Amino acid sequence: MAGLSAPAATGGSNKAANAAFKKQLNKVYGWYTGGFITFVIILAVLEGFGLKREYIGLTFLAATVLLYAGIGFMSRTSDASEYYVAGRRVPALYNGMATGADWMSAASFIGMAGTLYLSGYGGLAFIMGWTGGYCLVALFLAPYLRKFGQFTIPDFLGARYEGHGARMIGVFAAILCSFTYVVAQIYGVGLITTRLTGLDFGLGIFAGLLGILVCSFLGGMRAVTWTQVAQYIILIIAYMIPVVWLATKQTGVPVPQAVYGYQLAKVTELEKKIKADPKEQEVIDIFKKRAADLDAKLKDIPAALAADRAKAEAKLAELQAANAPVAEIQAAEKALKDVPATEADAKKAWTAAKTAAEGRAKPLAGMPAHATIFAGDPNGDEKAKKTFDESRRNFLALVFCLMVGTAALPHILMRYYTTPSVKEARESVTWSLFFIFLLYFTAPALAVLVKFEVFNNLIGLPFDQLPAWVASWSKVDASLLSVTDINKDGILQLGEMRIGGDIIVLATAEIGGLPYVVSGMVAAGGLAAALSTADGLLLTIANALSHDVYYKMIDPNASTARRVTISKLLLLVVALCAAYVAYNVYVTKQADILFLVSAAFSFAAAAFFPALVLGVFWKRASAWGAILGMASGLGITIYYMVMNHAWMRQMFGVTQPVDLWFGILPISAGVFGVPVGFAVIILVSLFTPAPKPETQALVEHCRYPDLKLAK
Repeated sequence: MAGLSAPAATGGSNKAANAAFKKQLNKVYGWYTGGFITFVIILAVLEGFGLKREYIGLTFLAATVLLYAGIGFMSRTSDASEYYVAGRRVPALYNGMATGADWMSAASFIGMAGTLYLSGYGGLAFIMGWTGGYCLVALFLAPYLRKFGQFTIPDFLGARYEGHGARMIGVFAAILCSFTYVVAQIYGVGLITTRLTGLDFGLGIFAGLLGILVCSFLGGMRAVTWTQVAQYIILIIAYMIPVVWLATKQTGVPVPQAVYGYQLAKVTELEKKIKADPKEQEVIDIFKKRAADLDAKLKDIPAALAADRAKAEAKLAELQAANAPVAEIQAAEKALKDVPATEADAKKAWTAAKTAAEGRAKPLAGMPAHATIFAGDPNGDEKAKKTFDESRRNFLALVFCLMVGTAALPHILMRYYTTPSVKEARESVTWSLFFIFLLYFTAPALAVLVKFEVFNNLIGLPFDQLPAWVASWSKVDASLLSVTDINKDGILQLGEMRIGGDIIVLATAEIGGLPYVVSGMVAAGGLAAALSTADGLLLTIANALSHDVYYKMIDPNASTARRVTISKLLLLVVALCAAYVAYNVYVTKQADILFLVSAAFSFAAAAFFPALVLGVFWKRASAWGAILGMASGLGITIYYMVMNHAWMRQMFGVTQPVDLWFGILPISAGVFGVPVGFAVIILVSLFTPAPKPETQALVEHCRYPDLKLAK
């Protein structure tokens, strides 16, 4: 890997140097790929000879983190161009691969198939939105932003809109969406590290954080780029092997995308069988009764709380008087301790429990039938029609937010500043789409194959015959996987299993019966996905603060070394803050990876997309138009989330009733912010002074490169 940084000293500006650099990259990453495969094979052999699982997990964690750290160390630099944009010499193929890794966050790698598993057709909104966003990037932004030649997105806004107003709002928005996004990645890092090593979640976060910091801290964009290429190779191999195995095991065809529809038909038949099972109905009835009992408690909280406490105290006294076994007494003491201390605690706990019980008091453990397009029925009664309309509306709104947000994410757009030319920037978008397609085209098949495995081979087993992976994942986090014999028949029904989407991919190898070394490899792939995106996001935040705030606004005469040093220090501070927030999200259980990621997309869409697109294609767009448009679009998006999302309502102390506009869920808040941003920029620009002639000429030049700039 040392050879990757060698061209930095030569400039790599001519075609011969670029060709030699590409050849060198092909050789280095060819050996790297072969080495990784050999490493996995050796661990598989050692597992066959009795190597313990915890050692396999620790080996994967240590080897991959040390590898990324080594690339970061060998790519270290203090040169501003290298640190911020990798010297603008990254070939299109490798920039596409690095962008793919930058994009394949914990949400994509870990959460995508899990969302499809839990929500069926509705989960396709993420695939359609995220993939479609790259078409917008290619058509409207990547080549044009590359022509401007800035270092960051706020830098473009400052240059295009002639001042620090748009730049500052851009900095704020970049930090907001990137910080929200990076919290989700660090959460994923903690989850994976805990599974690999058995460490406490908090320690797992900081173990993974070390790998993130070494990559981005020492070499900036240059180190992050070459690390991300290495991470993409690991994550795509790790993702594909288990799903290809499942497809071969179930159908004999090693092409999961080809057997997707065939297995979906089987899953649909199994869903009908499960719905008709009387034992499943027993479980549903028990949850309905629990929900009704909790509802009754909530109607008179003081009396119910006093009754629960008295009952728990009486039970403990009875056991102590009878000299019952220690285990029974301890269980009674725990039950007494678990009684809410105050009426407020009781209301919160019972409301959450009631909501959970109501969610599981439905067929298929509350999951929709996998092939059902939208909830409700367009031909049913008024309630069913309304549900159908809102479901379809939310699907389309989410697709829109994810598409537009993808096209406006600062850490993704920054990647297109690193190519040698505008032509390669456009080509790298095509390569990005290809590398992302490999995973996204596979995720729907993975979800269906895992669901078939669970429905066909797990549901109906006696509890004492459940596979070991059920118990091992339950120990990591009961909210991710738990099984309880609700109706006491000793047989697992679907309604008795609670599974979180975040473990579907991580547990695929174990569900399919593969050796544990493959599970370790999948976890290493998930770690690579989370680390690669976290690297890019942290660099975006640090660069926005050091380059756009410090250098452009505070000290324009700062030396290159000073600017890079400040960026590194800021990166460290931001990383620690994000780790702290991620740990609190884990402790409170108020938000999940997918919501945090989707919120970042809505923020980016509302804040950046209108200003970037109009800044490129409408030379009349003015500074005041951009400032007010970005502020209003982002403001309305944040307001809608704060007022309607449970976690954010609690964070900001909102007590007034939830008020959804047109039934749109807060995850798609950007659907309101984007049109507001466009409208405000256009209207304000028409009533404020036009940009300077030279700025308008620059816009024309970037859209039509054959035109000469005005003198």
